[in-house]
Amino acid sequence: MVACAALSKRSRGSQGLVLRTSAKVNLALEVLGKRDDGYHEIATVLQAVDLFDRLEVHPAETLSLRTDDPDLPADDGNLVMRAARLLQKAAGVDRGARLTLRKRIPVAAGLGGGSSDAAAALTGLNRLWGLGWPRPRLQALAVELGMDVPFFLGTGRAVARGRGEQLAALPGGGGYALVLVNPRTPLSTREVYGRVPVGWHAEPTGTERVIEALRRRNVGVLAAALTNNLERVVEPILPVIGRMKAALLAAGALGAIMSGSGPTVFGLARSLDHARQIRARISRSGWACWAVRTNSGPAIRVSR
Repeated sequence: MVACAALSKRSRGSQGLVLRTSAKVNLALEVLGKRDDGYHEIATVLQAVDLFDRLEVHPAETLSLRTDDPDLPADDGNLVMRAARLLQKAAGVDRGARLTLRKRIPVAAGLGGGSSDAAAALTGLNRLWGLGWPRPRLQALAVELGMDVPFFLGTGRAVARGRGEQLAALPGGGGYALVLVNPRTPLSTREVYGRVPVGWHAEPTGTERVIEALRRRNVGVLAAALTNNLERVVEPILPVIGRMKAALLAAGALGAIMSGSGPTVFGLARSLDHARQIRARISRSGWACWAVRTNSGPAIRVSR
């Protein structure tokens, strides 16, 4: 059973869970080259931020998904349902769940919203079904859903290497304020990586600079270290990337960079108040803007 309906009011049910699913930005993203298996070798520093979707998980006999975004699929085209079916099969579970997804993170934006929602589904169903799977076991399963999904099952700051599945947590000290700017234009990750030129090669020097800046807990040093070498692939097909970066810097951001495969761009601010001031200046452009803080705790937060 799959239910596809826009939501008019809050879901009801007992014994359920509510999960807040963080967005992420890439403080560094470096595509190092293409692998023999067809994937790209990357080095990236992933950082959760407090822009959230919300996933409600309630007991049911069958699996179903409802979403408040009528443009999103509610069948296996949605990563939430794919995650639910994957865990159901891997664990040999014959129970279902009623899943309700409330979207705030924009889709296809370089912010990992779908991956975060999938991680929340794995987390919530692991609890609802009483599986007791430890995080490493869930992360190993999550790789089948996408390279960002395992990150969201852990803490909110990590470095990822390989295809993105080789994760190492980074120290959580040092919170930062950011301004996210999205041009309201979705961009396919597959399309962006498909445009990486044949023979592309890079070294992870920017990633190492960001890791060192985080260790020093210096916002100015971090702003100077922000790195994303996919920008040179995306900006020719979406020039608004450059305009958003310029607007952030003109509005007072200490540094600005594209997140992931885009098209969201974020700027680093001195404080949350400073981020709100920048957002107020930028929002007049008609772009979607958020002032957010980084989150070094769990990327998925669970409550009953």
